Amino acid sequence: MSQNRKSDPNNKVAAENRKARFSYEVLDTLETGLVLTGTEVKSLRGGQANIQESYASVEGGELWLINSYLPEYLQANRFNHEPRRRRKLLVSKRELARLAQGVEREGMTLVPLKIYFNDRGRAKLLLAVARGKKLHDKRETEKQRDWNREKGRLLKERG
Repeated sequence: MSQNRKSDPNNKVAAENRKARFSYEVLDTLETGLVLTGTEVKSLRGGQANIQESYASVEGGELWLINSYLPEYLQANRFNHEPRRRRKLLVSKRELARLAQGVEREGMTLVPLKIYFNDRGRAKLLLAVARGKKLHDKRETEKQRDWNREKGRLLKERG
């Protein structure tokens, strides 16, 4: 059954923000739903979406994904969507309150990590509650990654 799930076209990553883990210290992640139109879903399945410069914001008691790019679906004609429109994120009231508190009091940022399709074919967004890294933190992370890579090579040669 797990073999069937791997080949399932619905369960795939549509867009990923790889630079987020380099620029931010991820403290917590949360799976949210997305409110999308039909042409946006079709466009997402094409895999051309971009969430590199996007972020999430709590406004008016709702959570919004701002500045994400979903290209227009070419076969949609005049019924197409706006590529950079604000998209509503679906979270429970308790989660929304926790996120809003983290952003307001502790100076956190809500960073989207990836958009993917779950087992049921629904578009989901993995949202991270993160703190921005300073330059010296980024250097330290790079140094640690290099050391782990070198350590792996040394252990491989010995054993």
